[in-house]
Amino acid sequence: MMSDNDKPASAGSAHNMGSSPTRISDVQLRFEAKRAFVWTAVVGLAILAVYISQSLLVIFGAMVFASMIDGGARLLGRALKIGRMWRVGIILALTVAFFYWLATFAGTQISREAAQLPQIIEAQIGQAIIWLDAQGFAIKQDDIQNLVGNLMSGVGTVTRAIGGIFGGLTTLLLIVIIGIYIAVEPDLYERGVAWMLPNQKRSDFYITASKMGYAMRRLMAGRLVGMVFEGIFTWAMLAFYGVPMAALLGILTGLLAFVPNLGALLSGVLMVLVGFSGGTEMGLYTIFVYFLVQTLDGYVIIPLIAKKTVDLAPALVLAAQLIMGILFGILGLFLADPMLAMIKVMLERRSEQNDQAADEGELIADGT
Repeated sequence: MMSDNDKPASAGSAHNMGSSPTRISDVQLRFEAKRAFVWTAVVGLAILAVYISQSLLVIFGAMVFASMIDGGARLLGRALKIGRMWRVGIILALTVAFFYWLATFAGTQISREAAQLPQIIEAQIGQAIIWLDAQGFAIKQDDIQNLVGNLMSGVGTVTRAIGGIFGGLTTLLLIVIIGIYIAVEPDLYERGVAWMLPNQKRSDFYITASKMGYAMRRLMAGRLVGMVFEGIFTWAMLAFYGVPMAALLGILTGLLAFVPNLGALLSGVLMVLVGFSGGTEMGLYTIFVYFLVQTLDGYVIIPLIAKKTVDLAPALVLAAQLIMGILFGILGLFLADPMLAMIKVMLERRSEQNDQAADEGELIADGT
């Protein structure tokens, strides 16, 4: 029969045998170990995000493209009471038809004008530098060559974007394919992401996703309408006065309108340089056209479409574009504005949740 003195020892031995040898018995030390593990996981995820950042950016670009298709399908659904698959198919068919027309009917003229554009820009830059030198500005020959070289590199990038549809055909193809899959069945992918979240977080996720989708559709709708308006209006105004390369400048202005601030500035510089190649009066006319187009688009078209759904500070947008452009090139530049808008929507939703939690806490406190 076991004595009382033997029982604690036996119980302690059984407890020690059942416990894990890696278990940290000290509470404070165990807390520090957990915190170190969390920080290690955060750093590891950050490194992984940097490593796969290009792939993540392609996925986000596909979501932006899907929001365009989804917005068009929803708009088409107001007039045609047909299934979603049919509406998505109509939007895709119209998109393919537009690019087919652009490549066949306008491709020859635009390619010829694009080949002439760098020479015209270089000649105008040279004349401007000669004028500045006559005014007393000390300009070195090396500075002239660097300036012209950098500008020609930028112009070449833009013209290659026209000829190759943003240059990277493989990246564009991935964006289009993934975007079509998402646009056809958006609920499927939304449920898939929600499934990976805890049950108590899923309702908030659906609300946030709905707000982000609405904001993205309105943002892209305003952007697309602005692109079409700027491209057609610029081409019509320039062709009316006989400005050279009116078609190319119209297409460049329309495409660059997708990038706020920087796009308008670049298209305006190109337009004015080409205008002054035909004389002072033509140059002044292109300046007038530029400001007229930007004023109508900024103060009439976009506010009517977007209604300030995503009101972003211009300086913040410009900073995001510069950072994304340096990190990811032209794709990052094009997607900086939508990404910034989604971050803002997410932060606004988080603020709403915090306010709601604070109100509930006050009600509980008042009830007690």
